[in-house]
Amino acid sequence: MTANKNYISIGKILNFHGVQGEAKVGYSKNQADFLKSLKSAFILANDEYILFKIKSVKFNNKFAIIKFDGINSINDILVYKNCLIFVPQDDFEKSLDEGEYLVDDLVGCDVYSMDKKIGVVVGVSSNGANDLLSVRGVSKKISLVPFVDEIVPEVNLKDKKIVINEIPGLIE
Repeated sequence: MTANKNYISIGKILNFHGVQGEAKVGYSKNQADFLKSLKSAFILANDEYILFKIKSVKFNNKFAIIKFDGINSINDILVYKNCLIFVPQDDFEKSLDEGEYLVDDLVGCDVYSMDKKIGVVVGVSSNGANDLLSVRGVSKKISLVPFVDEIVPEVNLKDKKIVINEIPGLIE
């Protein structure tokens, strides 16, 4: 069983930290507050989601240091090295601020400008300053559209529709 639509990955166990079985976890930097709020999470190991209570979450340089209940030594945590950590998607979506979306929810949305379909979202990336929607236009070319309110004023996930203020030449 691999990751499915009911769970979303929030990090990866990179290694142990210290001798008490703490996990060194890689995570998206904008999710630190969400990680701190977690009481439990699933570790996907050997195609099985295993639920663990979380005793503590700390941050060290570029990593989160997570102490899972019942994991008390280096050997206990090394079993889970390179495993992904998941939470139920519903829990994660509740933590998103207004205007924040899951990439999986955006991919496949039809893109409209002035009630005319001009493309479909095929991916999302970042240029460091902001997110970019990869939109395949009617010519089949991929265009990068800055995912900012001025250009993308409306996102309707229920209807899988994104409205953009088209700038000439933005999407071919």
